[in-house]
Amino acid sequence: MTPPPFSIKIALGADFLMSFARLPQKQQKQVREFLDKFTENPTGSALNYEPVQGARDPNLRSVRMGSDYRGIILKPRQGNVYVLLWVDHHDEAYRWARNRTCIIHPVTGTMQVILTETVEPEEPGTIFKAPPAMSGSISIPSPDPAPEVPESAQPEPGLFDAVDDATLISLGVPETRLSDVRQICHESDIENAESSLPREAFEAIFLLAAGYTPDEVRHELDISRETVVDTDDFSAAIERAGSRRQFVVVTDAIEMEKILAAPLDQWRIFLHPSQRRLVEMTANGPVRVLGSAGTGKTVVAMHRAAWLARQLDMPGQKILFTTFTRNLAADIAENLKKLCSPDEWNRIEVVNLDAWVRRFLEKQGFYLKMTYEDASSGKLWDRALSMLPANLSFSPDFLRAEWVNVVQAHGIVNLQGYIRVPRVGRSQRLSRPERQAIWPVFEEYRALLLEKGLSEPADAYRDAARLIQDQRIGFPYAAVIVDEAQDFGNEAFRLIRELVRPGTNDLFIVGDAHQRLYGHQVTLSRCGIDIRGRGRKLRINYRTTEEIKNWATGLLRGLDVDDLDVDMDDLAGVRSLTHGSQPVIQSCFSEKDAARIISDHIRQLMKYENAEPEAICLVTRSNRELDVYGQYLSPICPSVHRIETSRADDGSKPGLRLATIHRVKGLEFDHVIVAGHTDELEPVDETPGNGLENRILMYVAATRARKSLLVCRIRSNAGFLS
Repeated sequence: MTPPPFSIKIALGADFLMSFARLPQKQQKQVREFLDKFTENPTGSALNYEPVQGARDPNLRSVRMGSDYRGIILKPRQGNVYVLLWVDHHDEAYRWARNRTCIIHPVTGTMQVILTETVEPEEPGTIFKAPPAMSGSISIPSPDPAPEVPESAQPEPGLFDAVDDATLISLGVPETRLSDVRQICHESDIENAESSLPREAFEAIFLLAAGYTPDEVRHELDISRETVVDTDDFSAAIERAGSRRQFVVVTDAIEMEKILAAPLDQWRIFLHPSQRRLVEMTANGPVRVLGSAGTGKTVVAMHRAAWLARQLDMPGQKILFTTFTRNLAADIAENLKKLCSPDEWNRIEVVNLDAWVRRFLEKQGFYLKMTYEDASSGKLWDRALSMLPANLSFSPDFLRAEWVNVVQAHGIVNLQGYIRVPRVGRSQRLSRPERQAIWPVFEEYRALLLEKGLSEPADAYRDAARLIQDQRIGFPYAAVIVDEAQDFGNEAFRLIRELVRPGTNDLFIVGDAHQRLYGHQVTLSRCGIDIRGRGRKLRINYRTTEEIKNWATGLLRGLDVDDLDVDMDDLAGVRSLTHGSQPVIQSCFSEKDAARIISDHIRQLMKYENAEPEAICLVTRSNRELDVYGQYLSPICPSVHRIETSRADDGSKPGLRLATIHRVKGLEFDHVIVAGHTDELEPVDETPGNGLENRILMYVAATRARKSLLVCRIRSNAGFLS
């Protein structure tokens, strides 16, 4: 079929993809067959566009997508744009279309799909009225005079009484929905308005209720005020940033098929405007992005990598995407393959930093095995302790902490450096003679490591950076993306600074020190990375409910957390855009008791929440616990899938998910269950050491949950399941 001789835009809406994902597999195939013809030429007469009888929006059309299914398409009278909005069984598709209108917001210029039917709230307190049918300009009918009511029965003040209509409209609220917003009296009523408001408007009033000023809302949601808006030009509207969070223009059949292959992976397709602002920014130097769990840091980093790959114009150039652990690198690589075109993917190298360093050193003739405080290095450490003078009473634990937190953290390689280094944060002072007496322990340990062909990561990073500097080695990297930056130390960032020339868009660093599991405090400016004026922060939580977020952040209350540089960071102002049930915290007498509670909980989720086993993840500290719980739960979920440490998670495999806390980092599930002994999960202890580590681990595990969280704390003296 010959394409029409003029420019046409074909777009998919987020709701279309959600409705497509719910179709039976046989029907999905028929929809795909229709879309092949549709993408080739949406003006073809064989498509047979039909008006929707009784629809409030005259621009909506239905098309056959199989014998009993219909697609709903926006086909405006002006402009060559076709937007796929919904697909469903015949009657349900028409019902959906009759109660929706598509408009272009007169201030923000974004395309909005508005529900126009009466919506009954889940709880009493908010009433929504359908606006009049739309034709031409939008107007609100004058309300009937309110009847006289006793003073004691006066209606409650509205939550947004202090915000005038013009401000609400400027934040994306449609004029026809102002009355709905005005009737909201409590924060708990806001979610009842979600189905009747466009997404940008719902988020705006949510943040207003949370205490944001209108200007802060505009900044956080990247809401723009268009100077001139043609409310009939859908072709222009669909290209604006606010529209692109819900609609994507599809350029060809290959792109269409790629999107339909994973319709629920909407993070690949739609970006929040605040995220897109970071993805597509041009920066005159390194950028650091902070954000608590669930704010989409890794999604931003992946889209940034793909966007930068599209900008490359020199053969052989690459984007390096690095993170701390192998499993996170594997997960990111799998997701980037879904996000990128083949050409973009070929321009991106994804590798965890340890693997990159090991490979680089081997090419330079250095064959060292990384050691991570394992049994072999532990024996060498015990031998090195023999160098401590007998008249000194420093404990092995103190010396080990001194090695990790002072010597390695500051890149100390000789006695002079150790004598001069400030020991900020160390509770015990050391005199110059004491440092001189201790240093032989560290020197001996490092020598023993080299003798055995071993190297701690900090030493390997430093050796690699020195080689690059001394031999002036260059790399094909136009930019380096760093994910989970909080787990890297100073030596890692000194090396990263050597991998790419300083310049435009050179470094993009994302992290959250509240989730630091492995590394130590880093100061980017001391590593040659100047982020002044280019520090950004994500504050909207798209993953967890407000209830789970509040409980999880409460675990970290009172902790001083750095911003990966010279200042401090906090979790103030972070808001989740969904509400749900409070986390359930259970105290258990034994692992058997915990297994019974977990089993009952999973049954309830599958029966009353219609939860699929794949949407549930059981998290523990150890693989041993996972083995036992997996056996106990197999009668409930015959298919149980362990998320392995060293490989990417295969989301297509069926079954209840099992993972350790360290492995689950970077993943998310509708329902999360955390089980463990109180000395592993207890968040009350605010002392340094294990208490701090446990609180951070619990925070990481809890914030993997989208909808519900169950924590089973088992008494520490309880026996393990047999």
